[in-house]
Amino acid sequence: MIDVFKSLFRPDATPRTEVSPQIAVAALLVDAARADGVYAPDESDAVAALLAAIFSLTPAEARALRAQGEVAQGDAPDIVRFTRVIKFALEEDQRIQLIEALWSVVLVDHQRDPNEDALLRRLPPLIAVSDHDSAAARHRVLARHTAEGS
Repeated sequence: MIDVFKSLFRPDATPRTEVSPQIAVAALLVDAARADGVYAPDESDAVAALLAAIFSLTPAEARALRAQGEVAQGDAPDIVRFTRVIKFALEEDQRIQLIEALWSVVLVDHQRDPNEDALLRRLPPLIAVSDHDSAAARHRVLARHTAEGS
């Protein structure tokens, strides 16, 4: 019995409920899409397209991963279980690319909601992305959206 308790406090102990990095990324993308209280089809499609690009998936595989992310995000009490996985599973450049992907999702509707902004201010430190890199990622996405809109 004591060994069980000791294992809970080992630094290398993995929680039994830990999700895969792919599902963690999908769940955060879904969370960003839902942050404004609306999960429109164009946001859902954007999540699947980003998952396909990030993980080199077929459209069907990306939709399946998106569905897993939707379930995981809906069942999670908070985003920490996802950010913890991402922080340790992804390289720094991949985490920065994730910030760009998150901004792409929230800007699909061409509107910035305060809840989306709050989420994207809270996430970078949780996944070990610096303020500087996060701001640069946001600027790159905003520049692409501005160029696409003109």
